[in-house]
Amino acid sequence: MPGISIITALPHFVTQEEHRELTSSTPASFSELPAVLYHQESNSSITLDPPLDGFSTQDCSSGTAYVLSTVLIFWSATAGKGLQVTYPTISLHAISRAEFGPSIYCQLDETLDVDEEPSADEELELRELRINAQSEASLEPMFEALSQCAALHPDEAEEEDEEEFDDAFIDADDVDNTEFVTEGQGELSEAGRVTLSHLESILSDPHGHLPTDFHESDDEEDPSTQATTNGRPGAPQIPNGVNH
Repeated sequence: MPGISIITALPHFVTQEEHRELTSSTPASFSELPAVLYHQESNSSITLDPPLDGFSTQDCSSGTAYVLSTVLIFWSATAGKGLQVTYPTISLHAISRAEFGPSIYCQLDETLDVDEEPSADEELELRELRINAQSEASLEPMFEALSQCAALHPDEAEEEDEEEFDDAFIDADDVDNTEFVTEGQGELSEAGRVTLSHLESILSDPHGHLPTDFHESDDEEDPSTQATTNGRPGAPQIPNGVNH
């Protein structure tokens, strides 16, 4: 489905109460359930910057905004058609009370519709959408509805990144320790002792800077290595007049 498209008919949808009734008993298929209406803003208008071909300024001047569980729609009262936006395309939405009047401001990322992402040298131009409401009291409910519906459509790229991040960790139960432990009494095998010795050398002198005859002392501490904060040992001195 294109991120932004012009539609000639409203999709079938139900109210949240009707949705609860439909799902009170297990339906034959959840995928066939109609979209759910989270918010409807009548007597609204929209502004698009840059404008969208096929949807004129006159088409944007008056209509109804529908925040559905599947898509965001503005249905023009003058053109008999509407503008449909998918939620992954909405990269940002916020309440605006600027000189344009009370509105919901959205940034639309249309790069999801192309096969190749723009290169670092290419300037990314985001389309801006404003849903202008008659009353400022409508902004909070509309914003909350948009937030709830956007949460139903998480960014697939972010989900893939999270999965790759999770794969970077290994469960301790999945680690095979048999090559480090002997079968008899749980003692370290030769390979285990070599590995342990290597780890100890890394922990005691990770960069190999200490001389071979160096010995740490538990009782002595070089006073020059201590830092102070306001005359107290343990942290760097903070200059007067600096908030912290």
